[in-house]
Amino acid sequence: MVNIDTVYQKVLMFAHKEQRGYITPQEFNLFANQAQQEIFEQYFYDVNQWNRMHGNDTSYSDMLTLLDEKIEIFETFTSVDLVTVGFGLGAYEFPSDIYRVESIYYTDLNVSPRPILFEKVTEKEYFMRHQSPLTKPTPLRPIYAQVQSLILTPSFASVTPSRIGVTYVRKPKKVQWGYFVVNDKALHDSDNLKTTNFELHASEESELVYRILMYAGVALQKPQLVQTVAGALAGQIQQEKK
Repeated sequence: MVNIDTVYQKVLMFAHKEQRGYITPQEFNLFANQAQQEIFEQYFYDVNQWNRMHGNDTSYSDMLTLLDEKIEIFETFTSVDLVTVGFGLGAYEFPSDIYRVESIYYTDLNVSPRPILFEKVTEKEYFMRHQSPLTKPTPLRPIYAQVQSLILTPSFASVTPSRIGVTYVRKPKKVQWGYFVVNDKALHDSDNLKTTNFELHASEESELVYRILMYAGVALQKPQLVQTVAGALAGQIQQEKK
């Protein structure tokens, strides 16, 4: 977790030092959420990049381990209820905070003593699989397809799991720098109902500061601030990739 007030104070200090103008709490909250989302999404591009590198160099493994630790913060699981049945399928709604599905499974002791995993297929393949007895899904070899916000699964002899388990990576919660005003000055309010800290890994604090400052530079029409921060951010990213 990264403390949102610490980030805001660093952003204000840098902006004031460089005489770049004042960043209001409302502006900061907008920039902060954009920065958090961009850093979060970059994790998955980085994992893909490091996985494509050949060899067993220890530094590669360390980098992937760190990325796994960063993503692990957002890994969760839940169970979802059957919402409709028809045309030989079951339908379940995805959790509202889902970002990426890791696995879907159901439990039926009459079929297996262990949870049974669904195989993910495309919507087209889902319906094609039902056309042949050789590829038709079975209770031990179920499949699922994602159709917008729904999970489609087959019915087996008119029996459909009333609930399925979903393990997934959720989206980061929206951050908020809460405050109250005294003598026309915004002061931080640490009340949990008003303030929500960043959920990102503690190592992301510097990058959050840099990214928020870049957005502020654009909003304040301060190209020099953007250039200065872009250089610092590029240097940090280069260092991380060594």
